[in-house]
Amino acid sequence: MAGGITLYILVFLFGSIVGSFLNVCIYRIPRGFSIVFPSSRCPSCNNPIKPWDNVPILSYILLRGRCRYCKAGISLQYPFVELLNAVFYVAVLWRLGPDLSWSLLVYFVFVSSLIVITFIDLEYQIIPDRITLPGIVLALVFGSTILPDPFMRSDPLGFKASIIGFLLGGGFFYSVAIIGKAVFKKEAMGGGDIKMMAMVGGLLGWKGVALTTFLGSLFGSIIGVALIIMKGREWGSRIPFGPYLALGAFFSLLSGQELLLWYLNIRIIFP
Repeated sequence: MAGGITLYILVFLFGSIVGSFLNVCIYRIPRGFSIVFPSSRCPSCNNPIKPWDNVPILSYILLRGRCRYCKAGISLQYPFVELLNAVFYVAVLWRLGPDLSWSLLVYFVFVSSLIVITFIDLEYQIIPDRITLPGIVLALVFGSTILPDPFMRSDPLGFKASIIGFLLGGGFFYSVAIIGKAVFKKEAMGGGDIKMMAMVGGLLGWKGVALTTFLGSLFGSIIGVALIIMKGREWGSRIPFGPYLALGAFFSLLSGQELLLWYLNIRIIFP
């Protein structure tokens, strides 16, 4: 029992440290900067951030959300991303178990990429190729070899399912983009969404694509209507779809098997 708790604590700490790096990616990738050099700096005064001021979550609290040098406010997004990534890692460990070993690390990278995609898309309405293109390659490699089927966890996903998921994810959203532009005379789906879903398909298979699309559309509809009601947004106003797809992919990874069984049970009760 104690060993299990220790593992969760270590995964939480590891997730928060990775979350600190994700903040660097979220800030630098859309600006075209290197994510390696230079070291982390205050965006206001450009002073390097000392290691003891860069401890995930804790440093933000101790510094009261301000730069040590210029006292400029630091966005709450920074500790939030660190906490979110840590919680997501713990959730993946809890749902999928430590026995997956290398597969677990692949899923950690996957959920971290979803977080980066979400925050970049929310601010810039883009999903960078620097995330999705390497993600597609890794998804196909690991999906074809070591990853289990998230809907049948005792079985491997395999090469065929990974390729079909990749083709379905990218192909379906590409079709939506082409048809939507022809019908509505404007962009209906961004290229970043297409590549993102190709990555999701390679990692989760075709069932993951279907469930991610359904959940993403559901979340997008609910939140979109709420924004229209609460903030007076116009119907048809452009909102980024990537964050909703990312949330759908996360739930597909964690609960795909349970959601599939629930659906099958509903079909039996209400044929």
